Amino acid sequence: MKSIHRLDHLREEIAKFRAGHQRIALVPTMGALHEGHLTLVRAARERADRVAVSIFVNPTQFGPNEDLAAYPRTLEADSELLRQEGVDLLWAPNVPEMYPEGFATSISVEGVSADFCGASRPGHFAGVATVVCKLFQQVQPDIALFGEKDWQQLAVIRRMARDLDLLLPYADAIIGVPTVREPDGLALSSRNRYLDTEHRARAAVLPKAMRSAIESIETGGSIPDALARLEATLREGGFSKVDYAALADAATLQRVDTLSDRPARLLVAAHIAGTRLIDNMPVNAPS
Repeated sequence: MKSIHRLDHLREEIAKFRAGHQRIALVPTMGALHEGHLTLVRAARERADRVAVSIFVNPTQFGPNEDLAAYPRTLEADSELLRQEGVDLLWAPNVPEMYPEGFATSISVEGVSADFCGASRPGHFAGVATVVCKLFQQVQPDIALFGEKDWQQLAVIRRMARDLDLLLPYADAIIGVPTVREPDGLALSSRNRYLDTEHRARAAVLPKAMRSAIESIETGGSIPDALARLEATLREGGFSKVDYAALADAATLQRVDTLSDRPARLLVAAHIAGTRLIDNMPVNAPS
C-alpha cells in the first residue's frame, strides 16, 4: 500500500492506475477505522481493481462547539488495518494540502440537507459536500462507497453528484453499504469510543427502541404515537437530548406521516453522556 500526503504524488499514482485501464474504488473516511469502514473496503475490493481510501478529519464539517479537537486521530493504526485489507492507496492529506491558503469555495446542497442533521448542525453538509467533491476530483474514482449509517450524508452526496454532472463517480456509482452493528445492535461509529462502559451499555436502547417503533408503524400503528414513544424510551434509557426522531422519504428526506409504496427511513439523532449518536433503519409499508 502506498501512503500519499501530497496532491501531485496522488495524481501520479492515479495516472498509473488509469494507464492500466484499472477500475478504481474510493472509500472516503475520517480515520479512527473500525469494522464498519473495513466492510466498505471489502465491498470496494469486490467491485474494483484498485482500492483507494482517504483519511482526512475535515474541519469544515464541524461546528464551533463540536468535537473537532477531540476527534480520534489514529493514522498509524489505521494504516496497518488498511494494509491488512490489501488497500492499494491511502490518501492522507493535511489541512493546508486540502484547503490551500485563500480557499474560498463551498458547495451547498439544498433540499436533502435542510432537515435533520442539517438543521441541528448548520453548515455541516456544506462542509461534507465540499470535501467529498474535492476527494472525487482528486482521486477520480469509478465508484465510491459510503456507509448507510449516515443516510442523510449519502443522500446529499448523491444529489451533489447528480446536480454537478460528475462523471467519476457519477451519482449511480455512489454505493451505500448497509450499516454494521455491534452484537447488541448499536451501529458501529468512531464516536462510540467516547462512551464509558455504563453509557455504552445504555446506548443499546437506541436500536431497540427504533425496532420497536418500526414494528408498530409497519403493523399500522400511528406514526406520531410511535415516534413519541421512541423519544420517551430514549430519555428513560439515559439519553439526555433527542435532536430528531422522524420518518422520512428515503430519497427526498421529506418527513412523512403516512406510509406509501415509496421507501421510507426512520432517522434518529440523540445525545448520551455528551456524545451524539445517529442511526437509521428502513421502514416498509404494511402489506
